[in-house]
Amino acid sequence: MSGALPEVTETTSRRSLVTSEYPMPLPLYLLAVAVFAMGTSEFMLAGLVPEIAADLGVSVATTGLLTSAFAIGMVVGAPLMAALARTWSRRISLSGFLVTFLAAHVVGALTDSFPVLFATRVVAAFANAGFLAVALTAAADLVPAHRKGRALSVLLAGTTVATVVGVPGGALLGTLVGWRATFWAVALLCLPAALAVVHGIPGPTGGPGGAFLRPELTQLRRPRLVVVLLLGALVNAATFATFAFLAPIVTDVARLGPLWIPVVLALFGLGCFVGVTVAGRLSDRHPGAVVAVGGPLLLGGWLVFGLTAGAPAVLPVLAFVQGALSFAVGGTLITRVLYEAADAPTMAGSYATAALNVGAAAGPAIAAATLTARVGQLGPVWTSGSLVALALVVVVRFRRVLEPGPDDGRRP
Repeated sequence: MSGALPEVTETTSRRSLVTSEYPMPLPLYLLAVAVFAMGTSEFMLAGLVPEIAADLGVSVATTGLLTSAFAIGMVVGAPLMAALARTWSRRISLSGFLVTFLAAHVVGALTDSFPVLFATRVVAAFANAGFLAVALTAAADLVPAHRKGRALSVLLAGTTVATVVGVPGGALLGTLVGWRATFWAVALLCLPAALAVVHGIPGPTGGPGGAFLRPELTQLRRPRLVVVLLLGALVNAATFATFAFLAPIVTDVARLGPLWIPVVLALFGLGCFVGVTVAGRLSDRHPGAVVAVGGPLLLGGWLVFGLTAGAPAVLPVLAFVQGALSFAVGGTLITRVLYEAADAPTMAGSYATAALNVGAAAGPAIAAATLTARVGQLGPVWTSGSLVALALVVVVRFRRVLEPGPDDGRRP
């Protein structure tokens, strides 16, 4: 740029840069890179369980506990880590969580002990939860108050790209070189993300009153916040109920070859990316419309999925569509969490993170219980449909919680 600029205040100048020339600030994309690395780690074990079990001399069922440990660590770690870091600068807390996450993967790659590997997954989950809790709040504060949905869509895009690229890539790397190489790859990916956070994230804490935890915790008594947390958990549970069992649906129900598993997983992840990106442009001003349209479509999609999953030509298309609808609706609901918890500036991100991971842990657990029922391999799909139906019942009963409030910070 050249020439003289008119005199403006610092706030006006920053807002102009964010909303016109630079729609989303660079630090937001740096946070998304870190979320990509962590999302890859969270989901990569789905393709590595047999190798880890054989290498460490434990059963496949026991090795599967590594996934549960990570999910539970995310649920418990989000509020604990956010509370611990509430008085730290964001630069320190984000970089600290990243370094801890990196170290856990280095130890995991080196160990020959299953208990040690289990412990590293718990530590990594706590670090991931703390990072995401702080990053969600930081992302919302990097943009004008009426663009939280856009900011959140960029951040969550890191997770969706992990399902498209990171998870299949990790599975392929583990197959070719061994499961330890995948742990090393995640650790290396954290290095540029950590450097980017140190140089790109502002230092000050997220908001006033960061040292006072009780007022922020009392926000959990607000019915509107509780409802959107419940809705976010239900939709995410529906998403992961089927995602966790897509592989056997591909091979045993649709009768496609094993090479189709990463293809369908990638299509699901690509749909998630499209859904969260599109919804990010609508969720700030029209959250009710996104849920009112996307929710019934999502329910209908799971019903069609359950009825036609045996058709090889249909399954990949449905995987993409359901991924898009799931993250469009789910991302919008999590955005509402940040709006409803605006008076909890240092803990809002942890509430959203906990809701996401309660769903991520509960959905597969419920779906697993249906595998022995008459519906068999399609039990997870019907579980997803049931959870979305329950969410829609809650939406009908409490539909006003999806209406933007006067304190949402919207501007013309």
